[in-house]
Amino acid sequence: MIEVIKGPLWAARNWSADAGQGSIHDDATAAELGFRGGTVAGDVHMNQFPPILLQVFGNEWFERGNLSLNFKNATVDLEKVQVFVEPLAPGQLQTKVWMEREDGMLVCTGTAAIGDHSQSELRRKDLRPCDPADLRILNQLHAGLSLGQYDVFASADKQFHRYDTQVISDPMPWYRDGSPWGDVVAAPCTIIEFLWAYPMQGLRPYVGESVGLFGAIEIGYTNGPFLLNRHYHLESEVVSVGQSPQTEFVWYETTARNEAGELVATMRMQSRSMKASSPAYQG
Repeated sequence: MIEVIKGPLWAARNWSADAGQGSIHDDATAAELGFRGGTVAGDVHMNQFPPILLQVFGNEWFERGNLSLNFKNATVDLEKVQVFVEPLAPGQLQTKVWMEREDGMLVCTGTAAIGDHSQSELRRKDLRPCDPADLRILNQLHAGLSLGQYDVFASADKQFHRYDTQVISDPMPWYRDGSPWGDVVAAPCTIIEFLWAYPMQGLRPYVGESVGLFGAIEIGYTNGPFLLNRHYHLESEVVSVGQSPQTEFVWYETTARNEAGELVATMRMQSRSMKASSPAYQG
């Protein structure tokens, strides 16, 4: 029997609860769409994985590792969740990972790896697009559409505040006090905040008034770690567009390069728009 590695139970925080009416993290909006309350964002849950992945892969995971997750069920503020990771099989550099709520409900499932990222959970998905004529919200998006290029300074201020107020799930001292690479390492939520938030400037005009949520997220390092208080050049573009019975969704990918032009990190994201929240589906 495989001896699964377990992380600690952690009461994840919905730190986006004050995002305002119309957000999936707002209790009233989430309830109208059939959720139990404002949801904890997927990037918050991703913070619980690195301490366990370092046990499996060592510090190299922050240099050329990968975490690739499909989100299955939403959680709400302070519900306790736990990370599970299978040990590496002999000769393998990728393994299965997942998260469960305290009562066993599956929150997300996926893979983690170092080195080759091509066989990750999300990169093995069939991303053939649906017929654009079937789309009402995202019908102007298409594969290859640029979501912009951005030169950004990755400030550590917000991560330091979250660390100091103890809202980062299973925090590592490297997020606050320096690391084996000298400077402070970005937590998964911080990487995603940069590689998601800036491309949203390009994506927002296409999603209209619909309520969005993360369906899947992958972060991968090529020449990592992603260190804070550094300058990065971001580029983002659409990979595919599709739909499910309740949502329309767009897959897009963002890359981050350092000042030397080296690829540091990549994010692949599935962003979902709730059909029930869009005027295009009303009436």
